Amino acid sequence: MDRPLAVILAIVAVVIVAGYLAAGGLQSNLEQLAVSTIASIDLSEIQDGTYTGTYTAIPISAEVHVTVQNHRLTAVELVKHSHGRGTAAEVILDEVLRQQTLGVDAISGATHSSKVILKAIEDALTKQ
Repeated sequence: MDRPLAVILAIVAVVIVAGYLAAGGLQSNLEQLAVSTIASIDLSEIQDGTYTGTYTAIPISAEVHVTVQNHRLTAVELVKHSHGRGTAAEVILDEVLRQQTLGVDAISGATHSSKVILKAIEDALTKQ
């Protein structure tokens, strides 16, 4: 086997192994997301203002702006949402506002995306 062919085969092998390991890492992130919990937020303790939160569970990420007035959630803006191959779960924002809690059901078919958005809202409200 000549040297250039051996180098090409070695590079292909490295790419295959890296892809396999990365796929396992993605699955691990999503498994950790599946068992993570969403904190119960006491809105009576949240001061008026707009707060920014983020959360990432590769390949899904979200950034939100959450507005609180008179201890009520008045707006949740999804600034960024990367959801890979999954279905976007933006409708969960309406449920959070309607129910005034993060304890809402995930959107069917978009469970991971829903949870990432909820975790981003939790992040915004717990760092204030």
